[in-house]
Amino acid sequence: MTAKRLYSSPLRKKAAADTRERILQQAVELFAERGYGRVTVADIAEAAGVASQTVFASVGSKSSALDQIVDKAVMDSGYEATVTYILAATTPEAALKALAQGTRTGNEGQFKVLEAIRSALPVHEDSEALWARATAAYRQALDETAHHLRELSPTVRDTPREEIAGMLWFWFGPTSWRTLITETGWSWSQAEDFLYRTAGTTLGLTPGEGR
Repeated sequence: MTAKRLYSSPLRKKAAADTRERILQQAVELFAERGYGRVTVADIAEAAGVASQTVFASVGSKSSALDQIVDKAVMDSGYEATVTYILAATTPEAALKALAQGTRTGNEGQFKVLEAIRSALPVHEDSEALWARATAAYRQALDETAHHLRELSPTVRDTPREEIAGMLWFWFGPTSWRTLITETGWSWSQAEDFLYRTAGTTLGLTPGEGR
C-alpha cells in the first residue's frame, strides 16, 4: 500500500497567515472601539469576513487573540532599536531625547493596541498579568535608560537607578502619552517636546542639547 504523501502548499500557508493577520487586526479595531468585554468571537469573525470556526482555528479564543495581539505589539514597538540608540548616546540630553522619540514612535504606532489592552483590564481574568506582559519590555527599556543616564550625568548619578526608572515611567510611560494625546488633545510632536523638556529640567539636565 502506498503511503499517503503529505501535502504542504506555500500558498495555503500564506493564505492562512494572511487570514490570521486580518482576524487579529479586526480584533484590535473592535476591542479599541467597543471595549474588549463587548466584543464576541462572532463579531470578530464578521468584521474579518470569516466564520467563527475560522477564528477559533486560526487564533483560538478571544483571550488567546488578545495575548497574540500583545505579543505582536511588543515585537512591532521597536523597543530594541530604541534601547540601542539610547545606549549609543554620549550625553544625557541625547539619551533622553532618544527616549522621548522612541516612546513617542512606539505609542503612536501601537495606539489602538494599547487602547484595546486598556479596555480589557476591567474585565480580563488576570488583568495584572496582562498589563505586566504588555509593558515588561517597555519597563526594561526605561530601566536600561536610567542606568545609562546615571553613567552619563553627575546630577543623576546619586539618584538610585530604580527611582530614575520610576520617574521615566511617569513621564514616558503609555499613560502619560495617552493623557496628553487623548485627554488633552495635544499633537504627538507637542507631547514629545513637553515630556522631553519636563524630564530634562527635573533631572537637572539641559533640554535642547540632545537635539
